[in-house]
Order: sequence, then structure tokens, then C-alpha cells
Amino acid sequence: MIKEMRKTICLLFFLSLGFHAINAQNGEKNFIDRPYIEVTGKAEMEVVPDQIYLSIIINEKDNKGKVVLAQAEKDMITKLNNLGIDTKKDLSVKDMSSNFKNYWIKSSEIMTSKEYQLMVTNAQTAGKVMQGLEKIGISNVSIERVDHSQIEKLRRDVKVKAIKNAKEKASDLAEAIGQKAGMAIYIQEIEYNNFVQGRAMGINFRAKAEANVVEDAVPEIEFEKIKLESQVLVRFNL
Repeated sequence: MIKEMRKTICLLFFLSLGFHAINAQNGEKNFIDRPYIEVTGKAEMEVVPDQIYLSIIINEKDNKGKVVLAQAEKDMITKLNNLGIDTKKDLSVKDMSSNFKNYWIKSSEIMTSKEYQLMVTNAQTAGKVMQGLEKIGISNVSIERVDHSQIEKLRRDVKVKAIKNAKEKASDLAEAIGQKAGMAIYIQEIEYNNFVQGRAMGINFRAKAEANVVEDAVPEIEFEKIKLESQVLVRFNL
């Protein structure tokens, strides 16, 4: 009795598998048998970065006293505040370290370094920061990266444009053979350089023509625009 029940259960199980397999094949066949048009849609967008991240490093030897490092930090914050920068919001400590390993091996001096990250919203402000910090003896300033505050929304926008491009392309091709592209039955997003990080193109010191000195020249920085690209594969009913 038990053996017969087991045989019946196994038979029902395999019949169920076969039924699902047939349905899957029929579904795929029905999908393939439908008249459709397949196109790729592309879109791209370029935006000016509005988040520029600067790396600021202050180095100080220990035998000069920690007060010197603290004073340099205080002078930096004062200078940045005078430039209209909210240091409480846009300035942060990124790293602080000392080279004790090298101290025990090579010398009797300990070099302490403190790294900060500053975010500004445009290239002009970045230039003013470099100029201002240079005047107070802080010259180890570099551009770390750039970004955009609305980058996620911009990504979505460029994807929508790619789908619209696919629809327009499908409509044009279908109309050429006397048909119309209907509803989308398949959409696949293709990774296609979705986000190309912008970078600094160059730093130039701009001096007034009538001036003979460049000490007060503001660095003129140009950034590549951030480039967003998207590509989608879409199938439309005919």
C-alpha cells in the first residue's frame, strides 16, 4: 500500500514537472510567434559638477610643537570662513597619522600630518581656496574628485530619455513598412558608461594685464563636465 502511494506521488510529481515545462515552452513559443520590433535606445547628458572635493594636508614636525599644527588648522578655518565657506558643514577631517615607524629607524623627528576634505560648489571657489591657503602657508591642496548633488535624479532622467529614443526609433521603422509600434513587451537596461566621473582639465593662474605681480592671481580651474550615458533594449508589439 505504501509503495503504491509512493509510486503515485512520484508519478504526479513528474507529471507536474512535465506540465510546467510544456507551459514554459509554449509561453516562449507564443512570445516568439508574436510580431514585434526590437530596437536599442540611447541617450546621454553632460552636466557641470556642483560638488568639488578638495584634499588639504597640513604637515608639521613634532619638535616644533603641536601648538603649531593646531594654529595652522585655526588659521585655515578662519581663512575658509572669510571666503564664505561653512566649515562646520563642508570641512571634515579625513585622516591623521604620524610616522613613528620611520622615526625609530631613521631620525629623531616625528612628522605629523592631518588631512582634511573640503567640498565647494564651483570652480571659482576652489580657486579662491587654493589662493587663500597658499597665502597662509598651506600649499598641499589638490582636487580629489567632482560630483553632482542631483546625480541620482540625472541618472534616472537619462534612462527615461533612452527609452523615449527607443520608442521614436521603433515608430519610425515600423511606419516605414506601413505598421505601428505598439506597447512595449520587453525592456532591458544595458550598462553603458552610466556615469563618467568628471575631472579637472587644468589649473591656470590668471593675472590682470595691468599688474606686474601674480601673488594675488586667482587660480582659474576648468572642469570636464560629468557625462551620463544610458542604453536600453526594447521590444514593441507590431
